[in-house]
Amino acid sequence: MGTIIGPPLADALAAGLGDDRVTAEGVDYPASAAGNANMGATGGAAMASQAGNILSSCPDTKLVLAGYSQGAMAVHNALSAQGLDGSKVAAVVAFGDPFNGQDFEGVDASKVMEFCGSSDFLCSRGGSNGSGSSHLSYGGDAEAAAEFIVGVVG
Repeated sequence: MGTIIGPPLADALAAGLGDDRVTAEGVDYPASAAGNANMGATGGAAMASQAGNILSSCPDTKLVLAGYSQGAMAVHNALSAQGLDGSKVAAVVAFGDPFNGQDFEGVDASKVMEFCGSSDFLCSRGGSNGSGSSHLSYGGDAEAAAEFIVGVVG
């Protein structure tokens, strides 16, 4: 999730659930224009593989997928095209998702929260009056995202 939302969300989750119950792992993939062009396929493949490894070694893990912008596209791709079983995902949180409003395949809608600023032209349909700076403002949503995740996974 990069530096904008990753560290604040991990810190808020650790505060809400306890340090001993939270492990936050980034997914290593090149966030690039090519990643946008392939609709998150590179990140999606890496995410599905990493999540599959986690679930294989710790099947009782409450797996939460979170993504910001292209990372949110990677979450969609991991679930829809890479074989990650959405029924094994405890929650999904997306920030500035270019696919905002589309289902996360196999994940119950009650386990999904999306953050899309009304002036963020990348995720709000027709938000052409927005600016790039609004797409960079999701760090302030970390607490609300963590509260949602805590409520879902307990």
